[in-house]
Amino acid sequence: MLLIPAIDLLGARVVRLTRGDYTTAEVYSEDPVSVARRFEEQGATHLHVVDLDGARDGRPGNLSVIEAIVASTELSVQVGGGVRDHAAARRWLDIGASVVLGTAAVSDPALLRDLCTTDGSRVLVALDARGGRVAIEGWARTSEVRVEELAPQVQAWGAGAILYTNIARDGTGDGPDVEGTARLQRALDVPVIASGGVGSLDHLAALRDAGVRRVVCGRALYVGRFTLPEALAVAAGR
Repeated sequence: MLLIPAIDLLGARVVRLTRGDYTTAEVYSEDPVSVARRFEEQGATHLHVVDLDGARDGRPGNLSVIEAIVASTELSVQVGGGVRDHAAARRWLDIGASVVLGTAAVSDPALLRDLCTTDGSRVLVALDARGGRVAIEGWARTSEVRVEELAPQVQAWGAGAILYTNIARDGTGDGPDVEGTARLQRALDVPVIASGGVGSLDHLAALRDAGVRRVVCGRALYVGRFTLPEALAVAAGR
């Protein structure tokens, strides 16, 4: 299982939210680039970056910070948040990052299909679930589309991976949705990335043993539940 550390950006600072609620933001660093470099030094090969300002406002924010992260590391960076049109997606693709789209999968599937045609391996789709339905617009609104209905369509369009988050678990550390993620992975050929709720090494082992192929981890690393090298070892089955 590939473990991917996460950096969530709000006002150019590294923060974490609980269940996507902006009023719960906790600041962990004023220097996101240094955090990314430290993850790389500790053995990470990939990095998940969420532009929370972009997710909330509907247009990319934290532009210079994200560009600096990509330019300052050799990490394979995936960027999401506020990517709702072709120009926003191309901004990240053109600097060598992968792009994560969520809202567009529901509101503008033609955009997603077009991007998958030209850059499919670097196009990831975030399916953020609230009660089984896909939440959009920075989780401010819940659509009528169900995750298990949209996921096969996304795969057919040619997306490189699906990022699955059970919003009720996000930022809690109480444990990821192991069964929900594993069930989604069993139904698909593309990798499903687990996100939300990881709070212990046992949680990582449970995902790995259930056949989940990738996982994003954020707050547990920042609060010292375990170190990144420890997490990488468990994810790799060492």
